[in-house]
Amino acid sequence: MILIYYTRRLLSLTLAFLLGISLLQADVVETKNGARIVGQVTKIEDGKIFVTTDYAGDLVIKQSEVVGMSTDAPIFVRLASGTTLQGTVASEGESIKIAGEDGVLSTRVEKVAALWAAGEEDPQVVALRKKAAALERHWTYEVAVDANGKSGNKSQLGTAFSARATLKTPVDTLQFYTSYDRQDSDGVKSADQLKSGADYQNNFSGRKSWYVRDELGFDRVKDIDLYNVAGAGLGYDFIKEAKRTLTGRAGISFRYEGYKNVATDDVKSAGLDFGLNHEWEFGDAKLVNRLAYVPAFEDFGNYTIKHESFYELPLSNPSWKLRLGLSNDFNSQPGLGVEELDTSYFTRLVLNWK
Repeated sequence: MILIYYTRRLLSLTLAFLLGISLLQADVVETKNGARIVGQVTKIEDGKIFVTTDYAGDLVIKQSEVVGMSTDAPIFVRLASGTTLQGTVASEGESIKIAGEDGVLSTRVEKVAALWAAGEEDPQVVALRKKAAALERHWTYEVAVDANGKSGNKSQLGTAFSARATLKTPVDTLQFYTSYDRQDSDGVKSADQLKSGADYQNNFSGRKSWYVRDELGFDRVKDIDLYNVAGAGLGYDFIKEAKRTLTGRAGISFRYEGYKNVATDDVKSAGLDFGLNHEWEFGDAKLVNRLAYVPAFEDFGNYTIKHESFYELPLSNPSWKLRLGLSNDFNSQPGLGVEELDTSYFTRLVLNWK
């Protein structure tokens, strides 16, 4: 019995000791109504004190309701006067003392403009960076059109239209695009294709990025009533310069192709998604190369490759440009009676504006 008594006594003392240590190592916020919130003060921003606790999760307290505060570890404090210092905070009556390497400063809670943990950034700096990024965010637009025809021994008429809207910031890029191509040769339709899509890329760390994309449309010459390719994955900038970029992509995709001819099996398959995007500006001219390769998981021999390259030259009006290029559309398993590869050459008049 005596042994059991002393064992319980020892356990009680041990728990009390550990609890005392945890309390000593915790931050404390004191409010006007006498409450004491024990936890970790993570920051003060916009008149609010943010505290993380073990018993109530994350709490947000109005700074105007706080009369005292103490921290167990050095933190950064910026006062309303603009003075910034690092040190531990302790309550002393209706004041707080900030003790750092350069001495002790006495002030009041309401004089604190911001507080943040060591290793973190001043919330004001973060806010200014976000504001600057927002100011740099802007839409740019382009429309392009070309038309060609021929009469005499042969009759031919072709028209193509495309449009693109781009929202770009230092950290991400969002694009929406669409295009339509129609060609008739001696009354026979040789091209009837529509595509529309969206592409978002977020540069989350240096040269690294993640992306999501989706493209759908039809190609009636290839007997495709509807196709859709959705992809997501990671990207890496092999070249990242102000006037030149080369970005590789790798991810997963889902590909659908619905054929009008019932004798052709529709494609419904997950797969891989690879891409390569290159842009190079020199002077007012620009060279662009885009490549996408999408193989299906169920049959790696079933894949599509889409390629576009063009050279863009400025005209006398800088908003107008001339675009010379070619595109390739390859399907390893096309519909019945359809060739695997389509190659188009184009000369387009492009209008850009913001």
